[in-house]
Amino acid sequence: MQLFYHPNLTADTTQDFFSKEESKHIVKVLRKKTGDRINITNGNGYFFVATIEEASPSKCTIRILEKEQQQPLPYYIHLAVAPTKLNDRYEWFLEKATEIGISEITPIYCDHSERTKIKPERYEKILLSAMKQSLKAYLPKLNKAISFKEFITSSQESNTEKYIAHCEETQRKSLKDCLQSRKSVTLLIGPEGDFSTDEIALALQNDYMPVSLGNSRLRTETAAIVACHSVAFVNE
Repeated sequence: MQLFYHPNLTADTTQDFFSKEESKHIVKVLRKKTGDRINITNGNGYFFVATIEEASPSKCTIRILEKEQQQPLPYYIHLAVAPTKLNDRYEWFLEKATEIGISEITPIYCDHSERTKIKPERYEKILLSAMKQSLKAYLPKLNKAISFKEFITSSQESNTEKYIAHCEETQRKSLKDCLQSRKSVTLLIGPEGDFSTDEIALALQNDYMPVSLGNSRLRTETAAIVACHSVAFVNE
């Protein structure tokens, strides 16, 4: 099934049209015609079946025929992950985490970060493409990139289990032994050089539990995927 994205559709929408860019893609590239049926998501929990009423490359008009609300994930996972030195590795993480099931992502700049600039517009496109490819109805939330300290001290999240995964040889619990089903989880993943000692101390002062993701030393993007899948697996 081919899935299109239209963020402005709601449960009450009966007729609407796509943007010029999306209309051109639908009509010129995919060669959809008047009368064709297409599947759409609004990225906020709904799937729609619509028919094309006017196949114009500048304004593709649709009429909604059916709608279905998809149940949200039985958990909430917010990963704060340091951007990787090679940007394509971070994009791989965004794609795979969306396929597995992630709720929210915050890029964080750390003491040992080698990349301190990102392209959020590019990341949004990766998330959107992965959502459509994996036939999901919820688009993960991508937050503005901020410093580690700002994330830790400004976070207002409550009723969430808070973890920091690091590699220092200190007392840590295995993440798989800590996770419970149907819980909200916030988890920090550091850069290639790991979190600094000061960052770990600051996280512990703010009620983050130190955890291990296993015996192997993992790359940043691999660690993030392992964490994401661990939460998803507990909730199956």
